[in-house]
Amino acid sequence: MTASTLLFYIAAALLGQLAIGVLVALLKRRSPAGSALPAAIAQPRPDLAWSGLRTFKVVRRAYEDPAQTQCSFYLAPEDAAPLPDFKPGQYLTFSLSVACDGDATPQKVTRCYSLSDGPVPAHYRVTIKRVPSPASNPALPPGVSSNYFHDQVQVGDTLQVRAPSGHFYIDAKSQTPAVLIAGGIGITPMMSMLRWCLQHQPERLVHVFYGLRNGSEHAYKQVLESIAAEAKQVQLHVVYSRPLATDRLETDFQHEGHVDINLLKQQLPHGAHQFYLCGPGAMMESLVPALSQWGVPNDDIHFEAFGPASVRLPGQAPASKEESSAQPVEIHFTRSGRTVQWTGGEGNLLDFAEMHGIAVESGCRSGSCGSCVTPIVSGAVHYDAQPDFELESGQCLLCVGKPASALSLEA
Repeated sequence: MTASTLLFYIAAALLGQLAIGVLVALLKRRSPAGSALPAAIAQPRPDLAWSGLRTFKVVRRAYEDPAQTQCSFYLAPEDAAPLPDFKPGQYLTFSLSVACDGDATPQKVTRCYSLSDGPVPAHYRVTIKRVPSPASNPALPPGVSSNYFHDQVQVGDTLQVRAPSGHFYIDAKSQTPAVLIAGGIGITPMMSMLRWCLQHQPERLVHVFYGLRNGSEHAYKQVLESIAAEAKQVQLHVVYSRPLATDRLETDFQHEGHVDINLLKQQLPHGAHQFYLCGPGAMMESLVPALSQWGVPNDDIHFEAFGPASVRLPGQAPASKEESSAQPVEIHFTRSGRTVQWTGGEGNLLDFAEMHGIAVESGCRSGSCGSCVTPIVSGAVHYDAQPDFELESGQCLLCVGKPASALSLEA
């Protein structure tokens, strides 16, 4: 080998190493923090949603409030395949096997929990509040699913999960100032919306109103305060209804009382806003109609209630006699071989079926999770408000459905 040939090979090797170094540097700059993949690969994609159940592993647990009543669970797919994107405000549906009251045979429980973080490539996060026995009736059992998560679900455990879904999410195409109103654990979808806005709409004004009893249950306190201090477009209003002696006004919270229409009128600047509300029934039943009476267009009021609630916007009247049968009609359950009479006072078809001893799988009981989906053999079902779960033709949701005529159901 001549000296010139050797010099050529050395130069080629040095150039190759230089090219590799430049390429690695570019990939690091274009990759999201903590990811070794190019951004185009690491970003979650909307076309990766799965059907049915998928196995997720709990990779982290973290309490979000001083009383440790609200715990976040970080979930990574067991197959390590990329996660689909989701719309901030949507939820995950869990299919659980829970042993209750010492029963040896676990029962199947379906529950929905809001995603509480913005979309990230590696994991999902849900934050679940422990539901104790009602103070008014301590003899009743505590929440089955929430206590199962808090007491039994640990890092390394696996869970069966359906893909993100739900119709309550922020309008990604709008730059109109957003007003996020949360009561209690209703803060979870708002955290998802807020994180998304900070990442994708950093110039959009966001007003956060967070109502809770006191500092012991103040979730995400440091996170929210840091965001409000660093992001000038975010205005934070924390409202305590029963502050503790150690809670400091203007430091731990900004207002005492409740998140009501008068507070919104005092704090919001003039102009158009889009309102997103999630909280207990009493708050929702008060605020949603009040916003409409204030003059907010129905299209700018978006809400999701948890617990019993009957929330309607103007124009969403209860079912008329023509829409929901006021006369007794027969309901036939084909699989059970039962025919029973609906008289109109049973509430919904799920309650009606259970009242007559007909076993039907159920979960959220609010039209969200789809556990009670039932094929319609004949007849029609009416809904006072469009259910959150997307139904296929020929199906109905028993938990929010009422007969519009005589019915034959495959149950």
